[in-house]
Amino acid sequence: MDTGSDICADFLVEAREILDQLGEQMVVLEHSPGDSEGLNAVFRGFHTIKGGAGFLDFAPMVKLCHAFEDRLNLARDGTRPLDPVAFDGAQQAIDLLVDMLDAITAGEPLPEAPRELIDSLHPQAVPAPAAVAPDPAADLVGGDLDELDFDALLDSLHGAGGVPGAAAEAPAPAPAAAASPSPSPAPAPAKKPAAARPAVAPEEQTVRVDVRRLDAMVNLVGEMVLARNRLKSIRVRLGDEQLDRAVAALDATTSRLQSAVMTARMQPVGRVFARFPKLTRDVARQLSKKVELEVLGADTELDRNLVEALADPLVHLVRNAIDHGIEAPEQRRLAGKPEQGVVRLSAQQEGDHVAIEVRDDGAGIDSERIRDSAIRKGLVDADAAARMSPEESLQLLFLPGFSTRSEVSDLSGRGVGMDVVQSRIRELSGQVQIQSEPGAGSRFVIRVPLTLAILPTLLVEIAGDVYALPLVRVIEVLPHRPAGTPMTIDGQPVLDLRQQPLPLLDLRRWLGLEGDRAGERTAVVLQSGEQRYCLVVDRVRGREEVVIKALPRSLRGLDGYAGASLIGDGRMALILDVDTLYRSGLAPARAA
Repeated sequence: MDTGSDICADFLVEAREILDQLGEQMVVLEHSPGDSEGLNAVFRGFHTIKGGAGFLDFAPMVKLCHAFEDRLNLARDGTRPLDPVAFDGAQQAIDLLVDMLDAITAGEPLPEAPRELIDSLHPQAVPAPAAVAPDPAADLVGGDLDELDFDALLDSLHGAGGVPGAAAEAPAPAPAAAASPSPSPAPAPAKKPAAARPAVAPEEQTVRVDVRRLDAMVNLVGEMVLARNRLKSIRVRLGDEQLDRAVAALDATTSRLQSAVMTARMQPVGRVFARFPKLTRDVARQLSKKVELEVLGADTELDRNLVEALADPLVHLVRNAIDHGIEAPEQRRLAGKPEQGVVRLSAQQEGDHVAIEVRDDGAGIDSERIRDSAIRKGLVDADAAARMSPEESLQLLFLPGFSTRSEVSDLSGRGVGMDVVQSRIRELSGQVQIQSEPGAGSRFVIRVPLTLAILPTLLVEIAGDVYALPLVRVIEVLPHRPAGTPMTIDGQPVLDLRQQPLPLLDLRRWLGLEGDRAGERTAVVLQSGEQRYCLVVDRVRGREEVVIKALPRSLRGLDGYAGASLIGDGRMALILDVDTLYRSGLAPARAA
């Protein structure tokens, strides 16, 4: 079978989705080994993968799935309930199936399942290799398929009614056999498929579209947004009533089209969350800890590019919550806590961005220890560290090379991880915030925009040049009237905002422009991590949605710039990096 065929490509996509769910389902089943619905859902997943693998002649995958089906059958009929050996074998089988899918994608030979793994799935007599041959799914490879057989195969790949493997309940019939006129010996109840994929409505109809086509549509919509902004700028100057109506209609249509295209690219964050129950189980067992993972808001949707990009940062945060946050059972018992710790992974939409939270009920983070460790490693000046608030001290966790571990393990202690999290989230125009209370746990919150293709911004001017600030970071805008020497704290200019001193940064001076602008200017209050600060600009032009473009070559690599865009009057506006502005413009003054 050509591994580049459409059928093979569909199989790879569906199999990966099923394996993501199986990892989560097995963790849930481990807490309730006798749950018949759970057993049936897991069986359907392995059976569906086996059916597709048999048609495509991926024999090692068929053999492994068949072995686990045999073990599940013993559990389903009550002969031998699932035990820890079986659960360990299931997790190994899922990992190996993922490796097999990777090998198929790369065009490499499939790895064979270790004999020890196959034996562990057969607690009684180990069947001879010939036992796999009678599997009807494998028999499909050598024979011709009629139209009904082919439709049945596609049902096994895509799932009847959108539910993968919905037609496969009994172990004997293959996907093609299930579609034959003879009745199935063990027909599945109508409601059982929903247990395997509760997030997919039975009546939902979908069409699989190449991602490149969606990306091309997004680019075209971006160009339409630029053209719309240009027309809106021209309309103001011309003042023609008919032009006003035409541009208003175009504006409304473009907004609806933009929303429709963006919605088509949206995916639930549950696609990423699905891997964490298994990850939590594996890491907790490796560290001899008891940890329960709570997942909330898995149906919250984000641009597919963001969903994929968030996977690695979230892996770092969940691993750290288990490794650094959750205490060992004995320590938790002495502290008056339940032996089992809790890590909560949640997501929710907040306006035009999404907040994803990783919270644990562990030991919390000692800000004093963080400061001492950073000073010892030479990552921060002692005088500057002494003036840091506890909240600012927590931000030292994101410095490259920072670690409080004295020993190096497979999971931590190498000084990498948290700085990768912050840098990756900043690349996504997002931010990370930390809250922690010693003894009560820690909370990491990632905030990212719904999409990176089109960014809502606040346009500001400095000396006639236009700059864009991500609107999600703007807290408020207020007039600023310079009056003599500004108030300072530790040498840092500050603005007294309702009896709350906020660090003050003049964008003119940051850009290296000579002289101050006379008269009233504008202060924009921005959020950077846990800190708010004021950015002084000449004036604010207003809100505008911009299409993010790459920086000009002359500015690439320079701190403070996150991208560029064309605005309504045809000029280029540079998109400013709010976090870098804060670090480079204010931190040196504080340390002075």
